[in-house]
Amino acid sequence: MIAKIGRGANIIGALSYNQLKVDQENGEILSTHRIRETIDGKHSISQLYQSFEPYLIANKRTEKPVLHISLNPNPRDNVSDEDFKQIAKDYMERMGYGDQPHVVFKHTDIERTHIHIVSTCVDRNGKKIPDNYEKLRSMDACRALEQQYKLIPATEKNRNPKEELFRPIDYKVANVKSQIASVVRHLPKYYHYQNLGTYNALLSLFNITAEEVKGELHGQTKQGLVYFALNEQGEKVSNPFKASLFGKQAGLEVLQKHFEKSKEKIKTETAKDILKKTIEVGIHTTSNETEFKKQLLEQGINTVVRRNHEGRIYGITFIDHESRSVWNGSQLGKNLSANIFNDCWNKEITQKRQDAIHDNIKITSPESTNTTKPETEKPHTLFDFLNKDQSTQTQSDFGFMESLGSLLPEAQAEDYEEQQFANKMKKKKKSRRPGNKK
Repeated sequence: MIAKIGRGANIIGALSYNQLKVDQENGEILSTHRIRETIDGKHSISQLYQSFEPYLIANKRTEKPVLHISLNPNPRDNVSDEDFKQIAKDYMERMGYGDQPHVVFKHTDIERTHIHIVSTCVDRNGKKIPDNYEKLRSMDACRALEQQYKLIPATEKNRNPKEELFRPIDYKVANVKSQIASVVRHLPKYYHYQNLGTYNALLSLFNITAEEVKGELHGQTKQGLVYFALNEQGEKVSNPFKASLFGKQAGLEVLQKHFEKSKEKIKTETAKDILKKTIEVGIHTTSNETEFKKQLLEQGINTVVRRNHEGRIYGITFIDHESRSVWNGSQLGKNLSANIFNDCWNKEITQKRQDAIHDNIKITSPESTNTTKPETEKPHTLFDFLNKDQSTQTQSDFGFMESLGSLLPEAQAEDYEEQQFANKMKKKKKSRRPGNKK
């Protein structure tokens, strides 16, 4: 179990953040201590605040008297509500806050069910409760509670590999925004893509798409990005999420800088030639789109195909997980443009096209150190990762997700909204300079 302790000055903000989860049916109040009861058993922010108010009014010199603690068991732990209540009670007592008023909220908006405790670190006389060696005492408390309630230790190294996968988002669950955040926050750290099209090709592997939006504000043109979740058919199935919800790195301005850096990086990327030859060999040695994609997947390369309503290919993008770079076919060479693949996968002229390619290249096995196995991909008509006729997955078809999962953190368990709230609590008020006093 992992404990996170936040401190702030705005208890209304802490209560509102947690009550919003309750109102959205993504949380509930499990228990309270030294909080005024209500006739109907329901709670409101103003009613909860009344129990904290005397402590905050009595506060003498503590700049941040509000405590906002989250306790996070391992996702594999099956913790009952009664155990959560007792764990919260025991933790507060071990930390010296057992007599303080507090509210215990349970959050269920992400895969990792966890609890939040809102309290105050000043006693009824306004004196700050000692917090010496707080982090060390918190770690000791977590280790003791893990043993007492038979929880998986946070230091355990032998974890279920499936829990470490950086999975595509599932639009059917409640935490779509958190899932999108966990993807768009990390991709720029690991992959090079040169424009919005190649960025979207990479996002499509995670059932996400981004769109540029333009508008006017006070007569000035403004640009930005919005993100959507996609279903299995590549259709938008969520409301648009503004990029600002996910941090600066997800916004258009920072992405454009990333595009430019990627262009410079890719200029000196030796993997381009290897990728080009691998694709050319794939065209020559396969007879249809399904075989071609499967062969490239065995080399650690995803193929994202875009078609119009008539079924004609108007764009093709290759994602090379060995060099972590994304390329449009036309960037690799004229013989790898969308039109070429339309011809290659047209049965009437397949042989003619393959003969032409054979005359221009020497067929050899490309050198590659990539050991990535084929990935599991569901039929997806917009990008058409794999033909619907392809056989069902086998136990060996975990390549891409295992590969990417080893590069990226266990992001699905992150609560991005919680992190944003914690960052706000950490911000200190700017001190006034003597010359600015009125």
